[in-house]
Formats: sequence, structure tokens, C-alpha cells
Amino acid sequence: MRAQLDEVHHAREVALPACRRAIRASGLAIRAVHLRHHDRWEERIAEARRELEVAQEALRPFPEVSAAGFLHDAEKEVAEAHLCAALVEGEPLPGWDAVGVRLPAWLNGLAEAASEVRRFVLDRLRDGELDGTERLFSAMETTCDMLATVDYPDAITGGLRRSVDALRAVVERTRADLTTTLIQERLQQSLKGGLGKL
Repeated sequence: MRAQLDEVHHAREVALPACRRAIRASGLAIRAVHLRHHDRWEERIAEARRELEVAQEALRPFPEVSAAGFLHDAEKEVAEAHLCAALVEGEPLPGWDAVGVRLPAWLNGLAEAASEVRRFVLDRLRDGELDGTERLFSAMETTCDMLATVDYPDAITGGLRRSVDALRAVVERTRADLTTTLIQERLQQSLKGGLGKL
């Protein structure tokens, strides 16, 4: 009995800090995407993937521990870092197998990645770069619409419904911000055109 419990405890003690490191590296990868530092993103995402694999391998024989939640959180963050980069760059989304996570973590990571895109839209609006903002918003909206069709119990999707509800609110705020900015820009252009004729 003690030998078996020792094995489970050891696996948890290996996996938990590895999950924390994977989450930290994923956060730094997302920051690199925001700063448009592609090589730094690649370095951080590789680190996150390595740490996640350590945790997954340690917990593979002990599904009761891997269901505790911390592995799901790490997988979700790694998925978010991958999917955020793809959404921003307009590239095809890598699937959960390609990212190396389970499907519920991928779905929730996608919802959070789409929410992260709001920051890119706002940064571009603030800098007066309207080009590309509508494509980014469309990616957010399409993602939200697609995830809303995944209608399964939370026990299967890892609580996706809450993630989609949060994303929907972010999409609506972004729609309002983008619409206001575009209307102001068109009004300014009209005014400049009218003043030029005087």
C-alpha cells in the first residue's frame, strides 16, 4: 500500500511544478506574440511543451491524479499560446494532437486565445492601424460562434460553456470599440474631404 501511494505521490510532486513551469512559459509565449517577437515565442512555447510533456508522462499511469485539474490548466495554457499565435497571424489552427493536449483543454484554450485577440485589436486601434483589425475581430467572432455549437456537458468539455460565455462578452465589447472607432475614422475622412472643397 505504501509503495503504491509513494509512486502516486512522487508522480504528483514531479507533475505539479512542471505544470506551473508550463503555464509560466505559455504566458511568456503569449506576451511574445503581443510584442510581435516570433523567435522569442518559439523559444517559450518549446519550453512550455517540454514541461507539459514531463507532467503528462509522470501522470500517465495515474489518471486519478491527472484528473485533479492542474494538468488540464497547464494543457489549456499551452493550447492558448499556440492558438493565440495562429489567430493573430491568420494561420490555420493547430489541432489538439498537434499541440499535444487533450480536446477539452484545446477547446478552452481556443476560447481564451480568442479573448486575447481583443488586446491586438485595441493596440492597433490605439496606434491608428485600422488595417487588419476587422480580420482579427472576424477571427474572434467566428471562434465564438463555432465554440457555441459545442453543446456537451461540462464534464466532457472541461467547463467550456463558462469560457464561451466569457468570450461572448469580450466579442461584444470589441465589436462596440471597433464600430465606434471605424465610425469616427469615416467621419474624420468626410470632414477632411468637405473642408478640402471649401
